[in-house]
Amino acid sequence: MSSCHQDGPRSNLLPNPSIPLPRAAHERPIIVAIVGPPNAGKSTLFNRLTGLHQKVANFPGVTVEHRMGKAKLDDAHEVFLVDLPGVYSLNPLAEDEQVTHDVLKGERPDFPKPDAIVLILDSTNLGRHLVLAAPILSLGLPMLILLNMADELALRGGKVNVSALAVELDCPVSLISAAKGTGLDGIKQFLLGTAVRLNTPPPKVELPVLHDIPKCRQWAAGVGARASYRAPAPPLWTRRLDSVFLHPVAGPLVFIAVVIAVFQTIFSWAQPAMNGLQQLVLISGQWVRHMLPASPWRSLLVDGIWGGVGSVIVFLPQILILFLFIGILEDSGYLARAALIADRTMAKFGLQGKSFIPLLSAYACAVPAIMATRVIENKRDRIATIMIAPLMTCSARLPVYTLIIAAFVPNLPVLGGVLSLPAATMLSMYVLGFVVAVLVARLLKSTMLKSRSSSFMLEMPPYRLPTFRSLGLRLVDRGKVFLQKAGTVILLVAVVLWVLANLPLDHGKAPPIEHSFAGMVGKAIEPAIKPLGFNWKIGIGLITSLAAREVIVGTLGTIYGIEGDEQSQGLQQAVRHDLSAAGAVSLLIFFAFAMQCFSTLAVVKRETGSWRWPIFQFSYMLALAYSGSWVAFHITRHFLG
Repeated sequence: MSSCHQDGPRSNLLPNPSIPLPRAAHERPIIVAIVGPPNAGKSTLFNRLTGLHQKVANFPGVTVEHRMGKAKLDDAHEVFLVDLPGVYSLNPLAEDEQVTHDVLKGERPDFPKPDAIVLILDSTNLGRHLVLAAPILSLGLPMLILLNMADELALRGGKVNVSALAVELDCPVSLISAAKGTGLDGIKQFLLGTAVRLNTPPPKVELPVLHDIPKCRQWAAGVGARASYRAPAPPLWTRRLDSVFLHPVAGPLVFIAVVIAVFQTIFSWAQPAMNGLQQLVLISGQWVRHMLPASPWRSLLVDGIWGGVGSVIVFLPQILILFLFIGILEDSGYLARAALIADRTMAKFGLQGKSFIPLLSAYACAVPAIMATRVIENKRDRIATIMIAPLMTCSARLPVYTLIIAAFVPNLPVLGGVLSLPAATMLSMYVLGFVVAVLVARLLKSTMLKSRSSSFMLEMPPYRLPTFRSLGLRLVDRGKVFLQKAGTVILLVAVVLWVLANLPLDHGKAPPIEHSFAGMVGKAIEPAIKPLGFNWKIGIGLITSLAAREVIVGTLGTIYGIEGDEQSQGLQQAVRHDLSAAGAVSLLIFFAFAMQCFSTLAVVKRETGSWRWPIFQFSYMLALAYSGSWVAFHITRHFLG
């Protein structure tokens, strides 16, 4: 079954364990699918109905994500909601569209067919979005149609006869505002009817021949006309803002100004909270040290866990502020404009605007960014985007950059006080990653990944004010992911490192760390990294950071904690003692280019279906990191002495 199709942006989420669902219909809970086009407010509605009772997971066998959430209806009834990828039709051209198609039609053996569907459409763009209703209605499932953004429809002079539309479609229709939480009572009634299996039979609507695109559009236009639909006038302020933000000269300048403001704010806002967390970690570590008798367990707890995990947790404020600004820019509708601006530049390097959205999400994490490349139909363009996505400065690099910059870069004003020198240095690392990424893309697209250029179509959502609830849920989700990594991967590495740093025993006592197993590993690779300005301690960090980039901070915290430096001098001073200024620049460059993340390599293998591409990616990024660090170290040492 197919219908009209046009591409648009899609949202991405980090993977978490899925909610297991029994296979048999009489055993499993009631499942209701939330479906809709991108930017219709689907995720906002899902968040409002489920709150924090939700998880994110991949569908088995593919890298397409879905969110499952539990909606409590009353004391006796609840339903599970599944937030499917946004689509404009059920004619699948990309992997996420295929998953939505298969789930709704019950063609995925690993996921049960939904018991009902909630179709959410943008009431301010109903003439186009109604096209999706035809194939969804043809599925023959109980369905509720929600016309979202009712407040904007009325404010901008639009209207629709909801009762007439319900008659036309032979199913319940409600006007709602998911962002403001109005009109949601009908949703809960529908879900409750689904939970107790009292919903009316599926709608019986005379549908067009769904393979005939002109008839499909005519049907949607006719339904809208008979429901007295009048499209709202485009917001005046959207047109005025677009005249600036999409201007060929002013648009890029505004984008650069926004980026500069974000990074300056990250440093100025986050520093007090980071200092407070740092003091809390140090004071609590000293308190635990005084409360416990001297023993290996005290050393493990204070030097290993407290020194390792605590050194990473202090960077949580910066990461949350970064995601706060990303959320504001995304929810406001500005990022869609940024993608259009970027398309003009990226076309010169063999990429298209669709690559911008995955690359932008790579600033959070390369894993969902690589998954997001599924919106790119051209296989060679998709692989090229996958190959350069890890060069974007992900949030895992932020603790590493912050530690080195804070230790070596003085807090001086630059650009007439617009930026501080640390913020300018951090911004330069982000710019460096992007510039190198597009240059690598150009090289790939002109050699092994040649292909014809493809058109870029993107629906421009109107500008909207982000809601505190949406931003709050986003920050809670990102904070949980960061703390879960600190409590699992970083904790595990800290414990293993402490064990290796305390063995083999020397007359029943822990040896000096340079003579421990960890020290032996660091000393073994020191000759290879010494030309980069690194010593054996940094070498240990480079190895452990393969688990996750930010682990190097915890590793150094553990090493210096065992040596006694972390508590006495602070991590920044300890790093400054072991690294020269040239070595610090070299380390920044190494982490800007190196593939220090095995989970990313695993996702690349799943996306490309072969180890060929992840091996190539790891190799070229390692070569780039080593050569770039070598050049940076020797040039910096030449000028600084």
